[in-house]
Formats: sequence, structure tokens, C-alpha cells
Amino acid sequence: MSIQDFSGASSAPQPAKGPVFFERKELELILRLYGRKVASGDWRDYSIDALGDAVAFSIFRRTSEAPLYRIEKRPALARRQGAFAVFNQSGMVLKRGRELAPVLAVLDRTKFDVI
Repeated sequence: MSIQDFSGASSAPQPAKGPVFFERKELELILRLYGRKVASGDWRDYSIDALGDAVAFSIFRRTSEAPLYRIEKRPALARRQGAFAVFNQSGMVLKRGRELAPVLAVLDRTKFDVI
């Protein structure tokens, strides 16, 4: 039995209808960021994983290591927390939101040295 609000709709996240994947514009944003980081020598490899109800773009420093970051799209969370999230290597959420560009901004920050 699920909890329903006054409109009669279920408040539980609904599973995605069909396979989940990044749209062309979303993938373009991700690959543009990835290309800049590869050019600067920070990242070297990536993978795209279809997880059933989500899709993940994992970023690696070296192919043999665990991913540094994981950009995930879960359409079932679009109305609640936002469909997009960035996770670090330990699985902690760095940023979550409804729009991809602001979520990716957490990875696009430039490095700086403290003197």
C-alpha cells in the first residue's frame, strides 16, 4: 500500500518507462567538461553505465583505479531532489539538482594554490 496525496498520485518515486540515458545536450555538457579536464591532464578515462533506473558517467584518473567522480541521472528523483547528482570516490553526494549545468559546476572549479 503506497501513501497518496490529495490528488491521488503516489508520493513514491515512479520507475522510469524504458531505458534511461543522457539526452544529447546533457551528454554534450558532460563531454565538454571532460575534454577540458583531459586537456589539463586531470582525467584520463570514462565509462557510461546503464543501471536500469539510472545512467552514470564515471570519470577516472587512471583506467585501473576506482572512478574519481560519478555523474548520475535518475529521472525518478526529478521532482524531489533533482534528476542529476555528482558523487565523489567514496560515494558522497557533492551536488544534486534539477539542471545539469549547475550540478557540473562543482567539477569545473579551477585548482588554486594557497601561499
